Amino acid sequence: MTDDTGGVLSRPYRALSIGIVSVVLLIAFEATAVGTAMPIAARELDGVSLYAFAFSGYFTTSLFGMVLSGQWADRRGPLGPLATGIALFAAGLLLSGTAGGMWLFIAGRAVQGLGGGLVIVGLYVIVSRAYPEHLRPSIMAAFAASWVVPSVVGPLISGTVTEHLGWRWVFVGIPVLVLAPLALALPAIRRTASGPVDPDAPVAAFDRRRIRLALGISLGAGLLQYAGQDLRWLSLLPAAVGGAVLVPAVLGLLPKGTYRAARGLPSVVLLRGVAAGSFVAAESFVPLMLVTQRGLSPTMAGLSLAVGGATWALGSYVQSRPAMEPYRSRLVAAGMVLVAAAILAVPTVLIESVPVWIVGVAWAFGCFGMGMVIASTSVLLLRLSAPADAGSNSAALQISDGLSNVILLAAGGAAFAALGGGTVGAGHGAGETTGSHPAAFVAVFLPMAVVALVGAWVGTRLQAARVPDAAVPDVAAVPAADETGVVVTDVVTDVRMDVLSDAASDVRTDARADG
Repeated sequence: MTDDTGGVLSRPYRALSIGIVSVVLLIAFEATAVGTAMPIAARELDGVSLYAFAFSGYFTTSLFGMVLSGQWADRRGPLGPLATGIALFAAGLLLSGTAGGMWLFIAGRAVQGLGGGLVIVGLYVIVSRAYPEHLRPSIMAAFAASWVVPSVVGPLISGTVTEHLGWRWVFVGIPVLVLAPLALALPAIRRTASGPVDPDAPVAAFDRRRIRLALGISLGAGLLQYAGQDLRWLSLLPAAVGGAVLVPAVLGLLPKGTYRAARGLPSVVLLRGVAAGSFVAAESFVPLMLVTQRGLSPTMAGLSLAVGGATWALGSYVQSRPAMEPYRSRLVAAGMVLVAAAILAVPTVLIESVPVWIVGVAWAFGCFGMGMVIASTSVLLLRLSAPADAGSNSAALQISDGLSNVILLAAGGAAFAALGGGTVGAGHGAGETTGSHPAAFVAVFLPMAVVALVGAWVGTRLQAARVPDAAVPDVAAVPAADETGVVVTDVVTDVRMDVLSDAASDVRTDARADG
């Protein structure tokens, strides 16, 4: 571990911080730029009815990438999965940018998702190994801040390029940006966070059972997504198969008690999924709604969400302040209420008399809430993870994130298609539509607002229940885990929990006294 004096930009951390934040900057620019071009790409490829697949295809393959990355990083260090992930990320963009049909376009997004899954878990492992606990909220806030410029510049550049050169240039141009993060990040990672935690220990083999479970998650999620878009009675068959494959795989890879919001780490993992899924599923349809229902250009539709990057960073900054630490659970619950309110406000622009700028204002508040929630779940996850298991635990957090995105996008896409969505005209003008039914958009946003409200309740369960001092007579002794798999130690000063999930059949616990 590097000397923990100073901040994330002090001499021991400067090169590493700039490098990994540059990687996040690339991901942020891709997300904002591609999201702006997506409605036009779907229309020109005659695939508006498959619009949700363009997003969920990314998340489906990223689920497998996350588990693979967690195994890889824990055993051999994060350098390999990070470099491989960036390469696949760029390859997927090129494939989508040169696609001649919607399904090939979706395949490119799937390749990109595999790379993204490798990258995001690798970044978490780097933060866990290279930064002391008191600096982790700051580096997470820096990750959020790196979205500000792409959120403002990305839609403007993407919209301009889409309108004047074509949407394909948005995809094929972004991979050029891969070179800078590679040059900055890889040497610093090699010096500070490469290799296994204990170089002298024998390297364990990959857990093949977890890899099979990861494949099961991806396959099951893909079948559910397909069934949700193909609204026929025959679709019940792939839906049933997908559910039968998905459920045991999820139970095997997520911490015990996640599905019932058990206190501690299980609720942290569940909240990440609830927050990310509801927000992403709603946000994915905002540009499409503004282009097809209010006649905005792709540039203006993207810019309506641009201010959210700044408020997301602000929310992340707020949670990083030391004075906010005692109120983290309250911040998270309040953040989810803001997200729910924002999602409820967005479809009001389907009423012609409501000004379009309402979307920008509402989304600014929603992104502020998400900044507090996402950064807080990341900080809590790393706090509860031993360095040797940071990869597996980070993978669980990201699986919850990605899986929720897939399931809620599938549900939203099915509702959208069932109620008259996907009828955008084939023309190339900004406002050329055949009038998708407004109810199709309402059917997406209202359920996602309800899911976000559920997240506000889950946010009250992030801390383990305190136990009386008499229940822990010797803080140096190793206590037993409760039914949630959470270990409570050092109750004199605070509650510290270590939940180490490494296999489907058991939860290994390790008590730490932080004197």
